[in-house]
Parts: sequence; C-alpha cells; structure tokens
Amino acid sequence: MSSELGKVRLGEVADIFTGFAFRGAEYLPKGAGIRVVRGDNVTEHSLRWAEKEKCWPIVTKNLEPFLLREGDIVVGMDGSKVGKNFASVSKVDGICLLAQRVARIRAKPAMNQKFMRYVICNTQFTEYVQSIHTGTSIPHISKSQIENFEVFVPSLNYQIDAGDILNSLDDRINLLRETNATLEAIAKAIFKSWFVDFDPVHAKQQGRAPEGMDEATAALFPDSFEELELGLVPTGWKVTTIGENTSYLNRGISPKYTESRGVLVINQKCIRDFTLDVTKARRHDNMQKKIDGRELKIGDVLVNSTGVGTLGRIAQVLSLDETTIVDSHVTVVRASSNLSWNYLGLVLMHKQGEIESFGEGTTGQTELSRSKLASIKIAVPSEQVLKKFDNVSLPLRQRFSDNLKQAQTLATLRDTLLPRLISGQLRLPEAATILKEATV
Repeated sequence: MSSELGKVRLGEVADIFTGFAFRGAEYLPKGAGIRVVRGDNVTEHSLRWAEKEKCWPIVTKNLEPFLLREGDIVVGMDGSKVGKNFASVSKVDGICLLAQRVARIRAKPAMNQKFMRYVICNTQFTEYVQSIHTGTSIPHISKSQIENFEVFVPSLNYQIDAGDILNSLDDRINLLRETNATLEAIAKAIFKSWFVDFDPVHAKQQGRAPEGMDEATAALFPDSFEELELGLVPTGWKVTTIGENTSYLNRGISPKYTESRGVLVINQKCIRDFTLDVTKARRHDNMQKKIDGRELKIGDVLVNSTGVGTLGRIAQVLSLDETTIVDSHVTVVRASSNLSWNYLGLVLMHKQGEIESFGEGTTGQTELSRSKLASIKIAVPSEQVLKKFDNVSLPLRQRFSDNLKQAQTLATLRDTLLPRLISGQLRLPEAATILKEATV
C-alpha cells in the first residue's frame, strides 16, 4: 500500500464536484421522484429530509455525474452554517442528486474515503472555512477554496485503521441513539394511550378488557367520562393547572461565565428534540454570583423561554452528575409532592406545540412568561394510576438516560481522538487501547 504523503492540498487526494442548478419550480413533492440534496438538507453529520425533501422527476444521462454514491461526503457551501454542515451519504438515503451550492467530496486512490470523512468532520476544516469564506449577509465558499484545504495524508494502512477506530465509536453512538429512539417511542406511546386517548377507559366503557394491560392495572381506570374544562375526562380525574402542581417555576440566572472550573450551566442549545445535551453547556463562576437555591434536581422540566425557533422546546432532567443550573433563557418547572415528576415531564412534552405558540413580544424579543406556563390546564389521574405509570415507564426513561450519557461520553472521546488520529500524532495501538477501555 502507498506510503505517507505528508501534507497536501485536499484537491490532490479527493475529487471535489459541485451540484447541478435545478430549477426550483420543477421540483416534485416528497416521494414523487429522485431526492435532491440541497443546502437545506445538509446538517451536522447527517442529511435531513422530512419537510425539506425535494425531488426531481427523472435521471437523465446528463445528470449521471450528479448522482451520489454511498460514502460520498457532501458539504454545504453557503449560509450561516457554511463549513459546519457536512454529511456522509449512507444506504438509507437512497439515490440522490447533488444540487448547486453543495459540494461532493470523493476520495482518490491515495485517500481512504472513511478516513477522509473524519478529515472533513474535524474542527480544523470548519475553522479553515470560517476564516476564508466570502460574503457578509450570506457567507459562501468556492470549490477551489475547498480544494486548497491542507490535509495530512498518512499511509493507506494507517488511514484504514484510524478510520475503523473512529467509525467504531460512531457505530456505538448510533446504536445507542437508535435504541433510545425506540425507548422514547414506547414510553410516549404508553403515555398517549393512557392519558391522551384514554384507551383503557374506552375499552372498559365498551365492556372490553384494555389491550396489553393486566387486570390489576385495568381496575385502576374508570369505565366512564365526565365533561370538564378540558372536555371529556375519565370520571374521578381532576383538571388543574401546571402552577397548582409545581413547587418551583422560575427562570435561571445571568451567568458569569468562566472557561475553567465552575458550575455547569444549561442553555437553550442544550435543549433539543426533548433531550438534554450537557456537552453544549458552559460554566458559571460561583464566586462572582451565588447560585443558592438555583440548583437543578432530578425530574425538573426545562423549557426554552426566549427567541423565535427555540422558544417552547422542552427536555427533562433524568440524571445529574454534578451541580447544575440554567441560564436566564430557560425556565425550570419542578413538580410538587402531589404529582409525579415523570408524568409532569411527559405532559409538558406532549404540549410542546401548544407552548411554542405562547411567545409574546416582537421578533427577536419573543418571551415565554411564567404565568402562561403556570396557567396550562392538565388532567390529573388518581395517585394509583400515576404510581402504576411510573412503574411501567420510569425504567424505560432511566435506560434512555443511561444510554444518552454513554453516547455523549463516546462522542466526547471521538472528538478528542479525531484530531490526533488524522494528524498522525496518536499511535494506533494507543488509540485502540483507549477505545477498548472506553467501550468495556
């Protein structure tokens, strides 16, 4: 296999190709043709589809060069996230066409494709792009600028082994995330069946045994409904407000940030997709401003409370490894002793869409008031039903929390090893030992 090349331009070891200028008016809706990878589809490490999916009617001979292959790396070439947004095309993405203002990077013989993926994912590439991009209102980069990025090219043997080590970490992280998606879906499905659709009550009302429920659990549910403020609610349940079921409902502090030791501070970036990502947290200097009484507790529900696009996002604290607080853009909702914190968290997650609409103020100054949160009405079942629900769902959510922590730990390890491996500063046996110890 080839020997080390040392530092070279990326264009010498990779084929860099920019996309076709598709006419937007001719796009087909989702699922009606061949997917087109546009800038909007390229996010950090993955391709995003859903409402962003656009299709093209037919692949003609002229468009063949724009077809993406499995393993191709695509990079967004303009916008606020230029240089930060890149993705590796996987099997699940299917056949895709490359659109204008998106670059495709494909390794030449001297470069291993998997290794090159990590070269592009490295912060050095992001920092390079951020330092050379042009444009102010819409930053952008060119094909030649990508080609001029300097990369270290070790031997192919080293590239393959280093890529395998990093990919092994990614595979473990992805498996944990997939498992968590399943755990989350199960917990939310149970919640929706019991407390939104009232399936057990409907079943008993119709003289049927509730599906998938033992007799003891089914006996805890009534067999009729009554009309209350929220509409039809199981007989005997109460309609009350969030404020009446919380012991603490407050915004966080304005932190005095420090780069060294300090108290962990959760900000709005940490709250996304109902998940709390502490790797995006910062540190507060407790000597400059005290935090007495502001410390988070297990079960606290965190609600993003400022800004368009982030306001209303919700996550729940399922574990704490150290003293943690939130900043002034996040509201903490803590269940009182008369309500299960597990139930409160899932109720608020279910109402996230409603909460997102509660913002008040002008664009850029949108705020979510505590009074709005406190006034949200919820149906509260009997204490026995809540206890049974906790028994069923809390183990699922605890496993979710354990998996999340492990995934975040492995991601931190990957991000630590990555620059040392792609620069050749870390010997492969040492990296393999670190990987083995971290994944036992």
